[in-house]
Amino acid sequence: MPGENQVIALVGNPNVGKSTVFNALTNLRQHTGNWPGKTVETARGTYTYHNRTYTLVDLPGTYSLHPGSAEEEVTRDYLLSGEADMTLVVADATCLERNLALTLQILETAWPVVLCVNLLDEAEKKGIRVDLEILERELGCPVVGAAARGGQGLGALRQAVEDAALRPGPRPERALPVCAGDCANCAEGRAAAFMARAGAIAGKAAAMDAGTAARRDRTLDRLLTSRKTGIPAMLLLLAGILWLTMVGANAPSEWLSGLLLGWQEPLRSLLGALHAPWWLESALTDGVYRTVAWVVSVMLPPMAIFFPLFTLLEDAGYLPRVAFNLDHFFRKAGAHGRQSLTMCMGLGCNACGVMGCRIIQSPRERLIAILTNAFIPCNGRLPTLTALIAMFFVTGSGLFSSLASAAMLMGAIVLAVAMTLWASRFLAATALRGENSSFSLELPPYRAPQVGQVLVRSILDRTLFVLGRAVAVAAPAGLLIWIAANVTAGGVSILVLLADFFEPLGSLMGLDGFILLAFLLGFPANEIVVPCILMGYLSAGTLTDYASLSQLHGVLAAHGWTSGTAVCALIFTLFHFPCGTTCFTIWKETKSLKWTALAVALPTAVGMGLCILVHGLCLLL
Repeated sequence: MPGENQVIALVGNPNVGKSTVFNALTNLRQHTGNWPGKTVETARGTYTYHNRTYTLVDLPGTYSLHPGSAEEEVTRDYLLSGEADMTLVVADATCLERNLALTLQILETAWPVVLCVNLLDEAEKKGIRVDLEILERELGCPVVGAAARGGQGLGALRQAVEDAALRPGPRPERALPVCAGDCANCAEGRAAAFMARAGAIAGKAAAMDAGTAARRDRTLDRLLTSRKTGIPAMLLLLAGILWLTMVGANAPSEWLSGLLLGWQEPLRSLLGALHAPWWLESALTDGVYRTVAWVVSVMLPPMAIFFPLFTLLEDAGYLPRVAFNLDHFFRKAGAHGRQSLTMCMGLGCNACGVMGCRIIQSPRERLIAILTNAFIPCNGRLPTLTALIAMFFVTGSGLFSSLASAAMLMGAIVLAVAMTLWASRFLAATALRGENSSFSLELPPYRAPQVGQVLVRSILDRTLFVLGRAVAVAAPAGLLIWIAANVTAGGVSILVLLADFFEPLGSLMGLDGFILLAFLLGFPANEIVVPCILMGYLSAGTLTDYASLSQLHGVLAAHGWTSGTAVCALIFTLFHFPCGTTCFTIWKETKSLKWTALAVALPTAVGMGLCILVHGLCLLL
C-alpha cells in the first residue's frame, strides 16, 4: 500500500519544459529558462491532490542514463538509489524520437513511470500530431499530453500520477539488460538499440506535415544563425538592449537617489535623538547609509531593465543561438561554447555570470569561464562608461546622441569580448591546459515569452538577489570610505595620503592617484567610482553627487583631465579587478583563494598594461 507522501522523480531531456511542469504542479515558481542545461541541481516541491501529498524532485536534464556529465550522473544515481516511489518523465512533442530513447531507458530502470508529452501546442504549430494512445500501448506506461506553459493537461497529469501511485499495474518486459555502471564496451550498442526502438515507436505515434513543420524556426534561423547575418543581428540586439537600459534607467535612478538620500537627514536626526556620538552619527549616515543608498539607486534600475530583457531573450529561445554563433570563436580559444551565455549574463552582473558557469560541464572549461567573466563590463560599470563617452566623445543630446553613445558603448563591449577570448586562450595554454570537451547544443523552438512570469522571476531571482549581495558588501565598505576621508594623520586625510601613494603608478597609466584610489574604494560596487573621484577632488568627507554631466566635466577638466585621460579611464573601467560581490561569488564557486586571486589579477594586469601603452602613444603623438 503506498504511503501518504509519494516521492516523484521528475526527469527529462534538457529544454522539454520540465521545470515548467514542476512549477505548475507545485506552485513553487522556480525560475525556468528556454535553453539546455538550465537546471544544474535538484529542486524539491510538494503539492496535494485528493488529500495525498506528493513530493516532486526536479532532477537535472539528461539525454541518457549513461552519464557524460556531472548533471547526468546526478540523475542516474538518484533513479538507481530507489528513493523515488515513481518517476514522471517529461518529453518534447516536437522531437519525440530523441525523448523516447531516454524514456525507454527509464522504463528499464524504474517503475511505476508516467510519461508527460509536453509542448503539444508547439507541435501543433509545426504540423506535428502525436497519438497518445499508440504511445501508451507501445511503451506500456500511462501517457498524458500537456502544454504546461498554458496550463493545459495538468489536471489529467495529476490524476495519472495518482493512479500510477495507487495502482501501478504490471511492469513492461525489458527489452535490454540494465547496466548500472559505466560499461564502455556495451554503452554504444545499447544507445543504438534504444534509439532504434525509439525511432520505431515515434514513427507509429507521430505524424508530421512536412510543409509546415519548423517553417517559422527555419526562417528565423536563416537570419539569426547564418554566417553572414548571425553576428550582426546579435550585435544589433545587444546594442538595442544596452540603449534601452541606458535610456530607461536614467529617470528611475534619479528618482530613487532623491528618495533614498532624502532619508539621510531624518536618519541623522534619529541618531542625534538617541544621543549617538557625532563620529558614530556621521559614520552611519555619511558613510554606511549614503554608500548603500548610492549603490541601490544606481544599480537597481539598470538591473531591473537589463535582466528582464535578457530573460525575455532566454525565454524566447534566442540565447542558444548566441552560443551557436560564438561557439567557433570560444572553441578556437580553448574554451566552451556555452561560455558565450555566461559572458552575456556578465553584462547584467558578473556575479550572475559566474554562477551561470555551472551550465558548463567540464571543470577546466568552467574555471576558464569563471576567471574571465570580469572582462565583460557589468551594469555597475556601464554608468561610468556612459558618462565618460557622453562627456568626452559624444556631445549633445537627443536621439542621435543617445544612439551614438550606445554605438560607442557597443564598440567597447566588442573590445571586451575580444579580450575575453584572448584571456581564455591564455589560460587554456598555460594554467588550465587540457583537451576541449565536446557538447551537443540543442536549438529549442522559438516561443512567445511569458512576459509576466519573466518580469517577476528576473527581478526576484536575479536583480534582488544580486542587489542583496552588493548591499552586504557596500555597507562595511562605506564605513571604510568614511574613515579614509575623515581620519587625518599630520593634518592630512588618509584619503589624500593614499592618493599621493598611488600617484606615480597613476601617472604611468595616464591617470592620477585619486582615480586609482577611487577604483580601489569602488571594490564593493563599481557604481561608486565616480563619486569617490569627486570626493577626492573636492576634499569632501563623504561620497559626492553631481547635478549634471557638464558640471562633472568641469570638475574633471579643472583637475587635469584630457581626452587621453578619458581614454585611459575608459580602458581601466573596462578591465580591472571584479567587484567584491563577484569576488565573493568566485570564491564560493571555486572554493579556492588561488583561483579567486587569479580572477582579480588577470583583468587588472590587462587594464594596467593597456593604459600604459595608450598613455605612451598619447605622449608620442
